[in-house]
Amino acid sequence: MKTYFKQYRPFFVFLIKFFSVYVGLTLLYQFYLNQFDNLILFQVDDFTQLVARQVQKTLLFFNYDSSLELHDNQASVKLFLNQVYVARVVEGCNALSVMILFTAFIVAFSGRWMHTALFVVAGCILIHVLNVLRIALLCLALLHYPEQEHLLHGVVFPLFIYGVVFGLWVIWVNKFSLHAEKNAK
Repeated sequence: MKTYFKQYRPFFVFLIKFFSVYVGLTLLYQFYLNQFDNLILFQVDDFTQLVARQVQKTLLFFNYDSSLELHDNQASVKLFLNQVYVARVVEGCNALSVMILFTAFIVAFSGRWMHTALFVVAGCILIHVLNVLRIALLCLALLHYPEQEHLLHGVVFPLFIYGVVFGLWVIWVNKFSLHAEKNAK
């Protein structure tokens, strides 16, 4: 049994790091979310509201008439395009859970401390910016093709954001992680 642990030590270290970071950040995020009453008062957390405002500003920048309104009977922000209610921005739209998953993988497959920290910060900023663009594009697509909501919201746009995260992971493992450094030598 001891030989198996020795043989698969890098795998176990990866799992321990991944789950430690993932669970730790998820608990912190849940603690943050617990400050808002989304069941009775339908409060929307500040970061989700920030994302909704940034989506609105992105649409306004591209000369689309857009506005926001807090939903009356659910914890979400309604987004209107040309006075048409096209989408609601909920907590799951803010991509923080995607950033947590991204961060856990990068830390678990760590490289040098400074490279790891910089890649996590840069990756999370990129994920955030692309997520705002993703939601803005989704809103435009829903305005013109509302009958394609399931395909757009359920397949195309999640594939985009998770594809970017996967691409960042591949770059990290092949260029910056300790694994890449060992292979380069």
